[in-house]
Amino acid sequence: MPTDPAKPSRREQILAAAAEKFARAGFHGVGIDDIGSAVGISGPALYRHFRSKDAMLAELLTGISDRLLRGGQDHVGKASDPHDALDRLVRWHVEFALGNPALITVHMRDLDSLAEADRHKVRELQRSYVEVWVDVLCQARPELPRPTARAAAHAVFGLINSTPFSAHLDVEAMSRLLRSMALGALDRATT
Repeated sequence: MPTDPAKPSRREQILAAAAEKFARAGFHGVGIDDIGSAVGISGPALYRHFRSKDAMLAELLTGISDRLLRGGQDHVGKASDPHDALDRLVRWHVEFALGNPALITVHMRDLDSLAEADRHKVRELQRSYVEVWVDVLCQARPELPRPTARAAAHAVFGLINSTPFSAHLDVEAMSRLLRSMALGALDRATT
């Protein structure tokens, strides 16, 4: 019998529950039984899907970094010019942050809980994502040195990724505000 493409797989359900639990209580504040209970199975049954709680965290954080990188590359590839690419990158990151506040929170709080190899993989993906932004910024603003463009990209990520802690508006209004502020900040970046 085919599965419903709109219904998340059990693995995806577990990851979503883990993200929500980790965001609320922190990685070390959540037990395997807490996650299992959230998806209606016993904690030990989770081991059919993941080798450990650490493996769940690794998949969450490498997954978020990989999705951001792929999405960023895809949006840049569809752009008509560097300014359009920059607008698309900002829209993409805002959309991602507003749609995944638990993942943003887990990433900011629990990255250091990853095993060294997993943390290295996440950092490599993040560096690649940053360089997508740096390349676009340098094309849109040729006067910006790469280190300034890199610093500006990180500053904008900080602005956008603050949404789990500052979303006081409805999603559409918050999206408009973040896009406006991010593009304004990038436009005002100076050497």
